[in-house]
Amino acid sequence: MKLVSRSLLKLKHSSKVILAVLLICLIIRLLPYFAPVRAADIAQNQLAMQFSDRNGLPLGTLLTRDQEHTSVVPLNQVSPQFIHAILAAEDGNFYHHGALDMKAIIRAAKEAIHAKRIVSGASTITMQLARMLDPVPRSFSGKIQEIWLSWRLAAGMNKDEILAAYINRLPMGGNIYGVEAAARIYFSIPASELNLAQASLLAAIPNNPTYFNPYEHWERLKQRQKYVLNRMVQEKYISEANAARTHTEKVVFQSRQRGIIAAPHFLFWLANQFDKTQTEQNSPIRTTINRPLQQFVEAQLQQVISSLAANNVHDAAALVIDNHTGEVLAYVGSPDYFNEAKLGRNDGVQALRQPGSTLKPFVYELALEKGLIRPNTILADVPAHYAIPGAKLYSPTDYTEKFLGPVRVRIALANSLNVPAVRVLEKVGVETFLERLHQLGFEHLNQTPEHYGLGLTLGSGEVSLWELAHAYLTIARFGDATPLVSTFSNSAIPRDAMNRVSTRIWQLITNILSDNHARATAFGVNSVLNLPFPSAVKTGTSSNFRDTWTVGFTTDYTVATWVGNFNGEPMRQVSGVTGAAPLWNRIMLHLHEHQEPEGFPPPEGLVQLPVCAVSGLRPTPDCTSVVQEYFYPEDKNNYEGENQFDLPPEYDEWLAKQQQSTFTANNLRILSPHHGDLFLVYPGEEAKQKLEFKLVGNKSAPVEWWLNGEKLDTKSANSLFWYLRPGKWTLEARSGEMSDKVSFQVELASLKPTRRGFSLSNSH
Repeated sequence: MKLVSRSLLKLKHSSKVILAVLLICLIIRLLPYFAPVRAADIAQNQLAMQFSDRNGLPLGTLLTRDQEHTSVVPLNQVSPQFIHAILAAEDGNFYHHGALDMKAIIRAAKEAIHAKRIVSGASTITMQLARMLDPVPRSFSGKIQEIWLSWRLAAGMNKDEILAAYINRLPMGGNIYGVEAAARIYFSIPASELNLAQASLLAAIPNNPTYFNPYEHWERLKQRQKYVLNRMVQEKYISEANAARTHTEKVVFQSRQRGIIAAPHFLFWLANQFDKTQTEQNSPIRTTINRPLQQFVEAQLQQVISSLAANNVHDAAALVIDNHTGEVLAYVGSPDYFNEAKLGRNDGVQALRQPGSTLKPFVYELALEKGLIRPNTILADVPAHYAIPGAKLYSPTDYTEKFLGPVRVRIALANSLNVPAVRVLEKVGVETFLERLHQLGFEHLNQTPEHYGLGLTLGSGEVSLWELAHAYLTIARFGDATPLVSTFSNSAIPRDAMNRVSTRIWQLITNILSDNHARATAFGVNSVLNLPFPSAVKTGTSSNFRDTWTVGFTTDYTVATWVGNFNGEPMRQVSGVTGAAPLWNRIMLHLHEHQEPEGFPPPEGLVQLPVCAVSGLRPTPDCTSVVQEYFYPEDKNNYEGENQFDLPPEYDEWLAKQQQSTFTANNLRILSPHHGDLFLVYPGEEAKQKLEFKLVGNKSAPVEWWLNGEKLDTKSANSLFWYLRPGKWTLEARSGEMSDKVSFQVELASLKPTRRGFSLSNSH
């Protein structure tokens, strides 16, 4: 019996302990519902980000992650006119009652009983804030929860803190929240600058943001504004005359731009960078963008795309960089960010695409740096075949499927010849070249060297326009790598800098890319790449004409452009010079409209010597065209001794094809001069320098030679010699119904050797 009693006592004691523990747990669980709510407890952390350009001009506001425009400002940075308007409209006695306004509740109850419907509400600003923080159903229990939270807010915060939290959360139409966001989006001004008319209109919206939408229901909003102004008169904030005058005042709402004025792709990209680094930013964030330039580039991009619509071209992107600072001045990712049907949100600056020939300057630079080629090296542009394990025989060609034979490095790079570039990469090694590209900032070339193969120099990998612009900025700075800068509030994230190599090699690459005459074979002398001031430029076209690129620079700016289709469709009859180049040309001309850039310095420590344009060797008496080429000083002795160029066996296939006439019996062809050739004649030697006009083909009738529309008096059919005279010339050969025509140019050479290159024939 005693044992049972003891067990019962123990059980009773244990139950008390359990009940006590449960009660404590319940109290702990319910304690937050009794604790006062303080301002820090409801601080808004997810805010919309505001951006300005380098001069303080607004670029736009980006939404929070939950897709809301929310900007928070202290109470003292809000126009008193708005504070008076919102108080009068929503809670005239806010500063004179607690969480609840008992007088308003009694009044509302009496009016409801008398009218048998709800005539006026009794919700205070504190209660409305509680509803914003914790939306509850419109039921009796929901109202109790709302009142309870209101008491907790009143217990933990003073009136100014409650009002500040309230006006920063006000629903202002659509996804706009808070008076600051509304003021900037609707009027492009901060909340501190709202006048009475603007303030009373904004104070009218929160009552029913959809019903009083300023873009769709203007008359309704004006009626609600009238109510707000009358309430302000009743609260003695303004006079009746002032209210009447304000109601008739014309107020213009800005067109809805979704919070963005310019550079939408840039703003979203930049916001994403902040997310990755978890960096807190002051608002507005001052970027390096130049808004007038940005808007100019956006407009030009749309115009160029419009002109190419018939060629199945729909998308483009552009980037403008300050060479001296690395600052991004303009960033356009697509023709229209807000056109979702045309994939406008795709960012062409960051998208990965095949770069075509735009990587070629870097393989030539590396080969020169390692001494694998010299500035005066002759490269073979002849058919070549490479056996690649596990793949078909690789035989690179240009899209014209023509070969020029022996060419100088300058001609090969300037005209973007594919076979010489592959030969140079073969000397350098794909792995070594890939390492250099990584040093230049091409982070997305992350496959193995075997994956890319020798096609890497022709664009077999994928890069972004951002990476290309950064790499060409390194050329523009003659090997001095610097990161791209996007804001003034944060220093750019440093990357591993590339060891600076000999400045003169980068200067030589710049000299080649800026040599308009050297690229005349592929592009002609007067293409859109030829600007009225010194500029270096390179184009690129990916396989099947899906992407066209033009990247170039002056001493002041680097401009990179891309034209293509986001959906991968090929363009029709569009190449680098017809696709992206016109856009590049327009931007460059605009940048230097008021001040031309300085010229590029010549390569340090290199000497210029005359060479025969065809052979690249020291001129001989039978050389019809002489140009200047750069040499290393140590190569000068070899230059003096070389006067004969014997073609090695690798030229045999090419030579055989040259000897086989590709023309039928009904065709003529002018062999000399080539279309687009440039010849130099030295002053006083006009009577000594001759140019041979040479013809090939089956001539069933006598041949007539015409020069600039004038018939030449000659008895020779196959060839004749003509004394060089400065000018632009069009030569035509006629034989019966057959004819052929070429254009060439003769310039008076300076007594001082020039730095111009020479073209052999037109292949583009």
